[in-house]
Amino acid sequence: LFLFKSKRYKNNMRQTNRAVFLDFNATVPAKPLVRETVTEVMNAPCNASAVHKFGRTARMQVEDARRKVAEALNTPPETIIFTSGAPEANNTVFMNYFDLPILVSAIEHPTVARAVPDDIQLPLPVDNNGLLDLDVLEARLQEVEAPALISVIWVHNETGVIQPMDKIAALAQKYGAILHTDASQAFGKVEIDILKHGFDMVTVSSHKIGGPQGVGALIVKDGLEFAPFIVGGGQEKFRRAGTENVAGIAGFGVAAELAVSEMNEYQKLADLRNKIQHAILEHAPGAVIFSKDVERSPNTLMFAVPDMNADATVIALDLEGIAVSSGSACSSGKVSPSRSLQAMGVSEELAKCSIRVSLGWSTTPEDADAFIDGWKKIYDRVTSKEKQEA
Repeated sequence: LFLFKSKRYKNNMRQTNRAVFLDFNATVPAKPLVRETVTEVMNAPCNASAVHKFGRTARMQVEDARRKVAEALNTPPETIIFTSGAPEANNTVFMNYFDLPILVSAIEHPTVARAVPDDIQLPLPVDNNGLLDLDVLEARLQEVEAPALISVIWVHNETGVIQPMDKIAALAQKYGAILHTDASQAFGKVEIDILKHGFDMVTVSSHKIGGPQGVGALIVKDGLEFAPFIVGGGQEKFRRAGTENVAGIAGFGVAAELAVSEMNEYQKLADLRNKIQHAILEHAPGAVIFSKDVERSPNTLMFAVPDMNADATVIALDLEGIAVSSGSACSSGKVSPSRSLQAMGVSEELAKCSIRVSLGWSTTPEDADAFIDGWKKIYDRVTSKEKQEA
């Protein structure tokens, strides 16, 4: 079976001459300027703690990247702690506040949902579009002893739904709560102004904006109580031990600059996303588009066709040379349905049919057309087989 699929995949690649990558929410291919920067930095020894010339150069590169990320997020550079990525940053947040009531949305990424023990986690429900129930949030804040910790994902990694962070931040300030948001999927898609919103902690990830993998940042408001998750060294002002990934951090800085400068262009992806959405609904009127009635990230489309198994569809599309996913890349290897969709009231059966298409900086109209043609072919094959069996 593997050899058959491999041959079929290679045949399709020869016919199309290119693979179509539409899984940008899982990871964004590094942008050309990022690759150039990383390569250049790696041409010299990079230990930013060393006092010799090479070390001083590496330190300058780290601090330059810190400034770039800070400017992109409107936060003082000293509030930024470079990490290995969003999972480490998220775990660091909760490790510091296990003694507080912790309110988390029911649609959080696994690196948040699993970082908080069930016995101290107070889940916040969402409506059928995936928007946080603000009335329940306020009621919970009234019930618990202040201060509480609130954690809400800004832009959802599966559905693309954008939470009303201004309203959430206002409630946090009203009740003296500490507010954290995982903004990994929001960076470069919506304006992030940490000082304006009054966030206490923010998580961002390099590879979600076209930077290197293995790099991220946790922004911690000045004066907030904080203990490092990784200890043993004085790096990051004793807030995160370990030799800095200088090349990765430098690439992250470049990616942060590009994410902000190219944000207006990014919004144009909504046209391609909507084209795909229209084609799906036109060809399969029974298809369900998740979160279609609320504001979504312009690059994200999550949908399901009843009785059309997601895993089988993803494999079939892969054989056509088209890469999409059936949900979060951190959990899509499992057969269990999306936890977030179920929190939105979606049945387990329909959740198992959900497909996520996510576009990005290198997506072309031809990529969208290739997906539409490939998906239609698969849909027609599945429905034709169902009719024959009936």
